[in-house]
Amino acid sequence: MELDNNLFGTEKISKILLKIAPPVMLAQLIQALYNIVDSFFIGKYSESGLTALSIIYPVQLLMIALAVGTGVGINTSVAFNLGIKNNKKAEEIAGMGTTLAVIMWLLFAGICYLIMPAYARMSTDSEIVVQEVIVYGRIVCVFSPALFLESIWTKVLQAYGDMRTPMFAQIAGAVTNIILDPILIFGWGVLPELGIAGAAIATVIGQLVAALTVMHKGYRKSPHISQYPKGVINIYKLGIPNILMQSAYTFYILGLNLILAGFSDQAVTALGLYYKWQTFFFIPLGALQTCIVPVISFNYAAGRSDRCKRTLLTAIVWGMCLMFIGTLCFEIVPSQMLRVFTSDKKVIEIGTTGFRFIGSSFIPMVTSLIFPVFFQAVGRALKSSLLTIIRTVVLFVPLGYLFSRSGLTYFWLTFPVTELLTSLAGAVFYWEFVGKGVHKQTLIEKKH
Repeated sequence: MELDNNLFGTEKISKILLKIAPPVMLAQLIQALYNIVDSFFIGKYSESGLTALSIIYPVQLLMIALAVGTGVGINTSVAFNLGIKNNKKAEEIAGMGTTLAVIMWLLFAGICYLIMPAYARMSTDSEIVVQEVIVYGRIVCVFSPALFLESIWTKVLQAYGDMRTPMFAQIAGAVTNIILDPILIFGWGVLPELGIAGAAIATVIGQLVAALTVMHKGYRKSPHISQYPKGVINIYKLGIPNILMQSAYTFYILGLNLILAGFSDQAVTALGLYYKWQTFFFIPLGALQTCIVPVISFNYAAGRSDRCKRTLLTAIVWGMCLMFIGTLCFEIVPSQMLRVFTSDKKVIEIGTTGFRFIGSSFIPMVTSLIFPVFFQAVGRALKSSLLTIIRTVVLFVPLGYLFSRSGLTYFWLTFPVTELLTSLAGAVFYWEFVGKGVHKQTLIEKKH
């Protein structure tokens, strides 16, 4: 499979994004609808189940971080080698993905199975919620090989400019999940009522369908084992910033959940419902993050720094325009958004206040999330990782704790303050990068 150089190398940046972003956005839209529908049915089944989903969410994010972050490392490495016309090496790097996916799944599944009870009891005092966290968490973590495989194969295809096959895979998986959710949760015909376990089983089956859909084009033959040491080092050199970024989300959400647990389970649920809606409103930003990595990597490897800058600027402008829609919704109709999932008056009261504060953070969030992706794509792993650490470790949880000391309402200030400060740090890093003169530099040793 060869990449069309006229696409990433010479085509107008806006046309590139208009061509490759819509399939990614459509796939993410279906995925977001799944997240909303999943919570909708669980919320109708039990309020405790909704709280359990909020608690297990950080663990699911960590699983996704490992899978997608490794995929991003492969994606960036493959795109770079295509940019320097080393197609053979690109295929070898792509071929390592399946092996890495299986290894990651085995490690993650074993660890999560063992720690799930302790994790559940750390997050809530309700025995009902604890049991539901254990049931749901063990199913989605232990039976998740398809998630790891699909993530790797998707990123391989995206490196070659194929956004459509991953789109169809995501749609197939999400639609399967949406159809199975009510059937398995509430029972249907000869199928028993499984409750939250049914939601977990539906999730796993959906992941399997997505993986099977993308496998026929995304799978590459594994290279000789002698190629793995250097190849894996290169993959994780490029992928670790993304893994750190996604993993940091896990730990900061866990940290925020623990802070909110000091107020009430309803506060934890309100934050969890925000993250459900976030997946829907962040579709444009997530698509831009996905699409600019191969474009920037390809052009940086080819020595076209001007196109790297234009890609960054275009992504920021488009992202801010699109995220403004999310800001309006969170400011104008927060209670209506919450009522989609719950009728608990306390959750709605807490969430309405929280949503309005969080909505004000959406515009600065564009730059706080785009800058790390840019630095990752040009091989500046340290800058990318530092921005992630600043946002999630230095700012989010410490500020959340600090603001919470003044009351639950002030806690929500954490979001806009964090995004503003992270964006400022990203701007400083970028101007330092530009000031040194952007020139072609090696992301991966050419001898590899």
